[in-house]
Amino acid sequence: MEICYQAHIDREIESLIERIHPPRICIDNDSCQDCTVVKVDSANRKGILLEMVQVLTDLDLIISKSYISSDGGWFMDVFHVTDEAGKKLTDETLMLHIQQELCATRSEGARSSCKGAVEEKEVKEKTGLEMSGWDQPGLLSELSAVLVELGCSVTSATAWTHNNRVACIMFVEDASSAGPISDLKRLGQLEEQLESVVAAHGWTGERKSVRATRLGTGRTHTERRLHQLMYAERDYETCDGEQKNGCDGTHVSVGICEDKGYLVVNVRSRDRPKLLFDTVCVLTDMHYVVFHAAISSKRSIAHQEYFIRRMGSSSLRPTETENQTLTLCLIAAIERRVSHGLRVDIRSENRIGLLANVTRVFRENGLSISRLEILTEGQKAVGTFFVTDCSGEQVNPNIVELVRQESGGSVITDHKSPYREHQSVVHETDASEQPKPKLSLGSLLWSRLERLSGGFGHIRS
Repeated sequence: MEICYQAHIDREIESLIERIHPPRICIDNDSCQDCTVVKVDSANRKGILLEMVQVLTDLDLIISKSYISSDGGWFMDVFHVTDEAGKKLTDETLMLHIQQELCATRSEGARSSCKGAVEEKEVKEKTGLEMSGWDQPGLLSELSAVLVELGCSVTSATAWTHNNRVACIMFVEDASSAGPISDLKRLGQLEEQLESVVAAHGWTGERKSVRATRLGTGRTHTERRLHQLMYAERDYETCDGEQKNGCDGTHVSVGICEDKGYLVVNVRSRDRPKLLFDTVCVLTDMHYVVFHAAISSKRSIAHQEYFIRRMGSSSLRPTETENQTLTLCLIAAIERRVSHGLRVDIRSENRIGLLANVTRVFRENGLSISRLEILTEGQKAVGTFFVTDCSGEQVNPNIVELVRQESGGSVITDHKSPYREHQSVVHETDASEQPKPKLSLGSLLWSRLERLSGGFGHIRS
């Protein structure tokens, strides 16, 4: 079965080349025995590769192979994808959604230009908070407590830590009115109070590390923004300033293709969720253009090869410092999402102060949060926390009962390998409510076919 999809082109807003050669997206289930092949042909433009990978990643699709070519002003890409169970895509609604989303990336967000596209839902405004700085035990707990004191309810939150830095994005609403915070004075107060907490934990830089703003749901891609915040915090730098050779099996090499003037970047690492997305993010942030690439994964090892050039650079031979920086940034982008420690999944009734209560339990028991993601949907809250012991000891599993008491719902835990996000549950509490076997936020996105930040998915996307 091969489904070919062409977008309807608005001649008033599209470029001449797109009017002559409109984007073509094909979903082929016949070419390969064990995967679905997604083919895209389009006029090339800045950021198009990241947008396409982001669409597939947000649906928790597993990208086992990809071939990319964007030389000569035209973009051609092939993705070999499966669902999370490793099967071909057979849901026609899902395939149509992929076509429409990929079409929308060609036309710079004009979703209505896709033939058969559904009408875009009314954008709901929310108040977004961005925080970044030096990571210290208890920081997220104190930030959550301040929000409760200021009458704010957290509707979703995602935080990453890496190399002693932390970046966090929270969406909050007024606890009394259940809507966005529109008072500019109050937004300023939020920034000031949260800034004082971050500063008290060791941030002394001049750049503002807390920002409050009103924005529409879906307009900010949380994980994309977290990459930008961590990059701005220079988390790729080591504490002693020496070059990092990579850890956790990550190796990066940078060479030169003399004939074409490309930098040739080879990345070898353990396969894990959203690896391709993370790598393309850092190349985009560093203003590199990908002209050709080949990506594959085999036996839990991922291989990525990129032929790139620095945007606006006239030099075909970068300095050793530039190559070292590129190497360090790629390693950092890969390692940011690697999770260590005890995984604690919660599912409970949503209430004001839930995040503050759970993080307080971790802080009072000497635990640090290495990564978190929590999402509320109606009266329910689903969250995943990765916690480590500040003293380096193994996390006491008795922490589960304390978390369950604070959340009032179900809690499951597992000691995770850094590269495997979905493993069997080894401990469970609250027999009165059996939790679902997977509390992946990406599964919510899959079921609703909406873009949410999320998911701990294998390059696998």
